[in-house]
Amino acid sequence: MLMKAAFNVKSGRLDVLSVQLLTDNLTLINKELQQRTERFGNLRNMPFTLDLHNFSNPATIDLAKLIAVFTRYNLRIIAIRHHDEVWANLAKEFRIGFGVLPEAQANSHVKAAEKVLSVSKEEPPINQDVVPDSAVVAPTVLINRTIRTGQQIYAEKGDLIVMGLVSEGAEIIADGNIHVYGPLRGRALAGAAGNKDARIFVQSMQAELVSVAGIYRVFDQKLPSHLDHQAVQVFLQDDRLILNAIQTR
Repeated sequence: MLMKAAFNVKSGRLDVLSVQLLTDNLTLINKELQQRTERFGNLRNMPFTLDLHNFSNPATIDLAKLIAVFTRYNLRIIAIRHHDEVWANLAKEFRIGFGVLPEAQANSHVKAAEKVLSVSKEEPPINQDVVPDSAVVAPTVLINRTIRTGQQIYAEKGDLIVMGLVSEGAEIIADGNIHVYGPLRGRALAGAAGNKDARIFVQSMQAELVSVAGIYRVFDQKLPSHLDHQAVQVFLQDDRLILNAIQTR
């Protein structure tokens, strides 16, 4: 008798920002976090990884105190990242995740995990049609309404078009480009799957945060007049986030 599967393993994405630590001086870290409290206030519901590749010896890092400092400002550290897997033991000690640097090495680990978790082609799941990835074409997601505070919209493997307001505290995410034909007051994250060619197009730029392929910028001060409340495009250039006014005339 064949048993019905209790769960399926599928790919999933969680928007995670990375804090690249430049010093282990807790006093300096706390002081800078205190200065940026208002800026980071918009990120309280987002998880962070702690990038420690500037450090070579796990024994020199007081991770308990580091996590405590970030927690004090409502920033949740869920994992650490390093190119040396010896740091995985430190992550395990504190029951948080561990990510491998550099990106190529990380990709090899992801592929290995996918191979282990995937179901054999000779034994496909019961009552499940197998569709090759090449046959799946995700249409553009069109949202013809206001996206309210606390709501999140995600366009997987495609572009996202929003025809109205994106409120403060709302979040829009796309693996492709994002177009907002209204005020963007919340967060917009394009190229969520790593596409560095993705762009964000906004009719009225008032955002809390924008991100392309994981490279982000938080806005804690008013933008220059040629960008504030203006039509703007956001894109990457040499791994730097660029904001340019869109010339409509």
